[in-house]
Amino acid sequence: MTFLESDTLKRVKPSPTLAVTAKARELARQGKKVISLGAGEPDFDTPENICDAAIKAIKRGETRYTDVDGIPELKAAIVEKFKRENGLTYKTTQVSVSPGGKPVIYNAMMASVNVGDEVIIPAPYWVSYPDMVLLAGGTPVFAVGEMADGFKLKPETLEAAITPKTKWLILNSPSNPSGAAYTEAELKALGEVLKKYPHVWILTDDMYEHLTFDNFHYTTIAQVVPELYDRTLTMNGVSKAYSMTGWRIGYAAGPEPLIKAMSKIISQSTSNPCSIAQWAAVEALNGPQDFIPQRAAVFQKRRDLVVAGLNAAEGIYCPVPEGAFYVYPSIEGLIGKTAPSGKVIQTDEDFASELLQTETVAVVHGAAFGLSPFFRISYATSEAVLTEACERIQRFCASLK
Repeated sequence: MTFLESDTLKRVKPSPTLAVTAKARELARQGKKVISLGAGEPDFDTPENICDAAIKAIKRGETRYTDVDGIPELKAAIVEKFKRENGLTYKTTQVSVSPGGKPVIYNAMMASVNVGDEVIIPAPYWVSYPDMVLLAGGTPVFAVGEMADGFKLKPETLEAAITPKTKWLILNSPSNPSGAAYTEAELKALGEVLKKYPHVWILTDDMYEHLTFDNFHYTTIAQVVPELYDRTLTMNGVSKAYSMTGWRIGYAAGPEPLIKAMSKIISQSTSNPCSIAQWAAVEALNGPQDFIPQRAAVFQKRRDLVVAGLNAAEGIYCPVPEGAFYVYPSIEGLIGKTAPSGKVIQTDEDFASELLQTETVAVVHGAAFGLSPFFRISYATSEAVLTEACERIQRFCASLK
């Protein structure tokens, strides 16, 4: 029987990061000692107080349907979080909760984007942004943040990308995949451009907000450019900072009409996020926060280890990111070289494939994130594993002729 694939589905492709993880698992099942650095998931356990809150919720019988876009208690905790940490004032009617950060973005696109609308996505970008725009019928427009500019979008590049058809700009700071984080001054400069184009809305993905290094001062665009408040959707979640990836809770705050429109999408798609996970998220946001900087310090140490290890590899240059738990090194110095298999490294996908086959280290090639020739490493794993991975990468690079 022929599968009746829709035209909508034909517009998108599977997630490259998940594909790399699946390939690594397959090699592991074959008995190979694979180091998988593809998935962006903290290796820390969810804090005990958060787990206890979930258990208490179960025992209280909090196991039924909730309001489709979040329980009042969680919305109140989110309002307080934005006020406490970002200086942003919202009402609970301006808050939306979804089963993960990805549905927040998807719901916003589905609720607002029409066929022909353009969404500006700075490259390198998280792999899912363009496909969610395509699913909504929109057109992704890529604006490159060059390595020389720290992989960050310059104001003139943003302005050149804006057209009368532009509906959204998606900002991600710190960035997946580059780890780049915008300073307050850089956000203000982008804001000066956006103030001239009132038809452009801003979705800021702040999922890695608490994972910044070297005393970086984190701000978000609605905070530093208040004139954009009425057309900014500020998105966050508990996945990264609280090591709650599997709990699937993302949230956002923004203009009430947009939040209502997103709620309509939720009501006919996923319905409410897991009731138990919502109560755990209440504890995450309201409970002790002291472990967050401690874990960020661990990630900073791992970052330094990986940056040093990769820069010791022949033909690789690895910039120092400001946050998240990724590095995005250049392999420009390896293009044109020949791997032990006889394969000529012509692209970053060739590099990633040969590295996996030769040294069983799984990384994600840069083209998946819209900028080549680079690759992404997630250093959300132990120092011992990262040290071994860097040694294998160094060995692989030395073997290229």
